[in-house]
Parts: sequence; structure tokens; C-alpha cells
Amino acid sequence: MMALQLAIWGAWAPKLFPYMGMLGFSAGQQALVGSCWGIASVVGIFFSNHFADRHFAAERFLAASHLIGGLCMLGAAYSTAFMPFFAFYLAYSLVYVPTLSVTNTIAFANLKEGKDFGTVRAGGTVGWVMASWPFVFILGAHSGPEEVRSIFIVSGVISLVLAAYSLTLPHTPPKKAGDDVDALAWRRALGLLKKPFVAVLFFVTFIDSVVHNGYFVMADAFLTNRVGIAGNLSMVVLSLGQIAEVLTMLVLGTVLGKLGWRKTMIVGILGHAARFLAFSFLSDSVASIVAVQLLHGICYAFFFATVYIFVDEAFPKDVRSSAQGLFNLLILGVGNMVASSFFPNLVAKLTGVDGVVDYRTLFLVPAGLATLGALVLAFAFHPPTAAPAGALEDA
Repeated sequence: MMALQLAIWGAWAPKLFPYMGMLGFSAGQQALVGSCWGIASVVGIFFSNHFADRHFAAERFLAASHLIGGLCMLGAAYSTAFMPFFAFYLAYSLVYVPTLSVTNTIAFANLKEGKDFGTVRAGGTVGWVMASWPFVFILGAHSGPEEVRSIFIVSGVISLVLAAYSLTLPHTPPKKAGDDVDALAWRRALGLLKKPFVAVLFFVTFIDSVVHNGYFVMADAFLTNRVGIAGNLSMVVLSLGQIAEVLTMLVLGTVLGKLGWRKTMIVGILGHAARFLAFSFLSDSVASIVAVQLLHGICYAFFFATVYIFVDEAFPKDVRSSAQGLFNLLILGVGNMVASSFFPNLVAKLTGVDGVVDYRTLFLVPAGLATLGALVLAFAFHPPTAAPAGALEDA
């Protein structure tokens, strides 16, 4: 399940912004496409995740969503004008983004220990990598839009496969609200922001999500235009980070046990700072830039995956899917929207009359943001020393 779920995303994510540039979409149009995940995250927190929490068996919700999403991806592949492409991509986002929370819910419902989620999530990373490598042969070093659109075709086919496979997953029934429980799970999830350590984590997650999404906005162009890596190899280079992520996810449970929530998250967010500093000062060394992709494993597992585990350990059972959606609102939605608008404009401002981008200055910005997030965690994030299931049950 996790392998197919992330393969759908990994097939198109690294090349989305370069592809839109090939189609001649303006910076504003690209920002609108980037906002689709934000829109989907808002819809998810107010409807889709609540629907999955209370009214729909999770595996059936997954099947229906991926059937629709797969058809939308195929539609986007053959849409070269902005409005049709935007419409298909928006529809795809609306049905795909909620499934990221729902797959987490299915996984946790069938795990004996929440800390084992790292091992399960590693399967998703394998799927992302497997979706990236075939493009070495599908694309050329200087492929145009006719070839690059295959990223959406591959994604759509995988989505249809997962739609069928979802019907074979263990039955995960919806949670029914009792008389003493708010009928809208998202209200209780939002109410948990009154807890200071939840509010701090929410803020830092926003910062890190902007940095994380900014990486995907800028990385492919940086590798091909500045470092000199061929267009059909850039996805392979980026996938090295996902390979490292597999190994990191496998030890996440052990690291959490030794370092705890706060220190583990700090290490994760500082991984972003280290990677962008390397981009700033080591861009003339191809070997160094390739090697530094391995930090992605630490960036993702030690922060984002840890946040997901924290939510499952600390939030009441009947709102966990909505709580996951609340953080997805930042990670995939708001952070994505801000990064999709902010970083392209920053690139434009740092592009000289000769068309050369000042990448050193550019990458110091996300490095500084990541450092800020780490400092906030270090001094303001004080979760319970132990986080058993139901730690916030009295919220």
C-alpha cells in the first residue's frame, strides 16, 4: 500500500515545475497549480478526513479516491493548455491529498506499536524510488514536453493499480461519534492547538514544510542548470535521498527511543539547513551535491515521519485521521502554497541580466529558515516526556 501510494507522487513531483515551464506557463500560473495541494488540504481537514474518520471504511475511501485520481492524472498528461491542465491537477489533488492521511490511519490501525510505523513508511519510500528510476530510459538528457508528460501517465497507471489493490486491504471501519464527542472530528483536532506544545509544533511544521517544499520547487533546475546533471538523470540523483530515507526510517523507532520527540525533530530540521548550505557553497562539486542528497533521509524521517507518529501517539483515537489532516494542511498544503509562490519569485529576483541565478544567496534563505525552526523547537517545544496513546484525551 505505502509503496504504491508514494510511487504515484514520486513519478511526477521532481519534474512538475520544469514541465510547466516547458509548456510556457507563467510564474503566476505555476503558483496556481502549486496551490492545488493547499486547497485539497483545506477540503481534507473540513470534509474528506472527517468523512474517512466517521462515515467511510478507510480501504474503500482509498479505492474510490485512487480510481478518480488515476483518471485525472491521465487527463493532465494530455492537457497542454493551462486551464484544462489546472482543472485535472486540481481534481487529482482533491482526491489524492486526503489519501495520505487515510493510508497512515490504515497502517496505524493494523500495527501493534506506533513506533513500527517507520518500517511501514519505508515501503512508501521504496515506491517513490522505483517510480523515479525508469525515467532514465523514458526521458532523454534534453527531453521536451511530449516526453516529460509521461510522468503523469506513469502516475495515473499506478493510481489505478492502487485503486484495485485497496479493496484487498484489511477492513478499517469508521469511528462512530458518541453523544459525548463532538460530531465533527476536525473541531476537536483544531481545539488541541490550545495545548502550547501542539501550537509550537504546528508553527515549526509550517516552517519546515516551506523549506521542504521549496527543495522540490528548486532542486531539479539547480541540478540541471547549475550543477550540470543531465535531465534524465536528475530524478535518479534526487531519488538517492529517498534511498537514504529507507535506511533512516528503519532506525527511526530506535532513535526516537533514545533521543525523544524534541531532539529527533531538531536533528531532522537541521538536516535541511546542512543540505542547503552545501548547495550554497559546494555547487561546483558534482560529487558533493550528489552525496548531500543522502541528508534527505534525516530531513524526512526525523521530522515529518516523527510528527505523524507523535500525532498518532498523542491525539484521541476518534480524531487521529483529522489530526493527521491538520498537519497535512501545513506539510502538503499551506507550506506547498507558500513555497510554490515564494521561491520562484525569489529565483526571479536573484537572476541576473545574463540569466544566471545567484544560487549561493538563494539557498541561504531556506537554510536560515530551517535553523530558525530548530531554535524554536529547542527552546519552546516541551511535549510530555512520555507520549502514550491518549495523552491528550482530556483536551
